[in-house]
Amino acid sequence: MSDEILLILVAALLLDRVVGDPDWLWSRLPHPVVFFGRAIAVFDGALNRHETLGAGALKLRGVAAIGLLLLASVLVGCILHRLFGTMGVLGYMLEAVVVAVFLAQKSLGDHVGRVAEGLRRDGLEGGRAAVSMIVGRDPKTLDAPGVCRAAIESLAENFSDGVVAPAFWYAVAGLPGLLAYKMLNTADSMIGHKSPKYLHFGWAAARLDDVANLPAARLSILLIAAGALLRRGRRAAADAIGVALRDHGLHRSPNSGWPEAAMAGALDLQLAGPRIYGGVKVSEPMINGSGRAIAESEDIDAGIAVYYGACSAMTFGVLLIAMI
Repeated sequence: MSDEILLILVAALLLDRVVGDPDWLWSRLPHPVVFFGRAIAVFDGALNRHETLGAGALKLRGVAAIGLLLLASVLVGCILHRLFGTMGVLGYMLEAVVVAVFLAQKSLGDHVGRVAEGLRRDGLEGGRAAVSMIVGRDPKTLDAPGVCRAAIESLAENFSDGVVAPAFWYAVAGLPGLLAYKMLNTADSMIGHKSPKYLHFGWAAARLDDVANLPAARLSILLIAAGALLRRGRRAAADAIGVALRDHGLHRSPNSGWPEAAMAGALDLQLAGPRIYGGVKVSEPMINGSGRAIAESEDIDAGIAVYYGACSAMTFGVLLIAMI
């Protein structure tokens, strides 16, 4: 965690906050994560013989696949870092751009904001259409408060694994750490779910992703509390920490419960609870059950304000550490 890396991270966070993922660029060029997905698909197609192999063999192949993918990511990260290191100031700027590409501050805020806009402009159907772009649950099963809760939950969860985690792993291990994390996170989203095809082959990717996201999930509650302090006052900040410590275990994920519970406390809102994925009902208790039961589009706006406050707190914190 050198001062050089931390200052590059500050520049990347600022760049991502202002520019985000411009459509004009990624409509013409494939995003780097697309290449990660293609590499994962190659290993999936070559090694995942779930129809004929037993659980042990599939797990072993899954371990080999994710191990090779992570090794390749680390090597690419090392090559890029060495290449940028030969370019002086230009190299620092290019590395900041690369880091910014793998952050999701502005794009996440924009996507979640469109849910509130959709609800206000086109009613429930507009909200459902917008939220379907950022969540995996069936939007047709959601009423208006359910759409709002889904958007806020996605905001909190993706703040942890789309902003805090990549920033953390870059700070700790530079470009090799960042690229390895993004490869792992992409693999988890593609093969880490518990369907018959991936239950065993994707086991290693899912477990490693849980481990990789563990520090960011815990750090995210402090950042959300800081964002709540900036946007909503001391009581909201205290509630963010208190609800996170009390209710994080109510979520099925070992990591997602932390930022979601913190956001629930910051907004005084119930989150999670029963919901439907692919026609299957997932029964979970409400996080922050004593909070408000009915979420509205204004709560999405409030959540985005807390989120951007948390992003600002993280950028300032990284800069402060670099200057110490």
